[in-house]
Amino acid sequence: MGMTAAEKILARASGKSAVRAGDIVYPKPDFVMIHDGVVRGAKEELDALGIDRVFDPERVLMVTDHDVVYVNDRAAARGAFNREAAKAWGIKHFYDAGRGGHGHIFPTERGWVLPGTLYFDNDRHCTNAGGIGALAIRMGTEINRVLATGTNWTLVPKSVKLTIKGKMQPGVFARDLGFVIGKHLAPDGAFGVDIDYRVLEFAGELDQFSLAARVSLCSTPTEMRAIGVFFPPSAAILEYAKQRAQRPFTPVYPDADARYDAEVELDVSTLKPQVALPGGPHKAADLASVAGTPVSHTYIGSCGSGMYEDLEIAASILKGKKLAYGVRLIVVPGSEDSTRRMTREGLLDIFHDAGAMVIPAGCGPCASGRTGLIDSGENSISTAVANGAGRFGAKDAQLFLGSPATVAASAVTGRITDPREFLPA
Repeated sequence: MGMTAAEKILARASGKSAVRAGDIVYPKPDFVMIHDGVVRGAKEELDALGIDRVFDPERVLMVTDHDVVYVNDRAAARGAFNREAAKAWGIKHFYDAGRGGHGHIFPTERGWVLPGTLYFDNDRHCTNAGGIGALAIRMGTEINRVLATGTNWTLVPKSVKLTIKGKMQPGVFARDLGFVIGKHLAPDGAFGVDIDYRVLEFAGELDQFSLAARVSLCSTPTEMRAIGVFFPPSAAILEYAKQRAQRPFTPVYPDADARYDAEVELDVSTLKPQVALPGGPHKAADLASVAGTPVSHTYIGSCGSGMYEDLEIAASILKGKKLAYGVRLIVVPGSEDSTRRMTREGLLDIFHDAGAMVIPAGCGPCASGRTGLIDSGENSISTAVANGAGRFGAKDAQLFLGSPATVAASAVTGRITDPREFLPA
């Protein structure tokens, strides 16, 4: 019996010829990532145990992405502590504010995350790694043990195979599809499968999805408790990786006779623009059902829609236009590299001319409202990864999710708007 992609990656990292779902292994990740919000807890716990170094300073990435612009004393103190921790641990790859960007985006752009890679992360949206054909597993607080020893016991997850059929229509984007997938993965969803601690493995007509689109499609399954998402890398993805690779890599593909926990299909040929209604990214609904709903808070970014292509899509709609009266738009690039590219290619001017605010690369408002808060009674539409009550501040604010195109179109009109109104026929 063959192996799934996740099983192959974990077998390689564990020094085994084969593993099966349900096995417990101790894999050696290619690297480990820790984000700014948990460094203090990790450092203090290891200090209390008398551990004053990490397992390998060359294989630890410390990333500042949640609190990039300090808006209070607590954030400033955290940043100062993290810089001292990086120095004490001898971290060679410390991406402080202004140095990298969003930890679930820039490492792929800079060739850290490559096809076949395995890495451990404290944050669950490391599932973005699946967009390029890698596997990242969230360790939560167990990241402390990984920092000390270089590994942790890992339960090999089951995989669910999702076969995409048909071609997406113009004006329909990956986030639209992602919301529908989330709806189908919900406990009462049409797929009728359990995705908890499982890897969602994509198959079928995937060449239509760019790397940015694949990364977007990793977002909502994560919110539905998937432990991982995986796309078999195409020739274009492999070429992208080769141009950026920090080290040699070997792509991984599932075996034809791999065993899956479930196999489902989805025809995307008739899909229309979607929104996620307030309460969760799985609450997908045709945009037409809420078209015209007034909005005053809009935001484009997050690990769900923060790659350069996402910004390009939004800029194509905003070019030559102004935001509607009373609407504020916050644009957050996923990486500092994208910020520089926006400057070179004119996107920064487009956003500024429209009246948008472009803030430093990172999580932005999606980091539980650290920036760009919303007031009581306001409506928002954004590309955030989640839209639970209070995500951006006021708990009674109504938070809708959409694609970058939908958010841009809505920012121009001041109401939830089908982006196809602004796109070439």
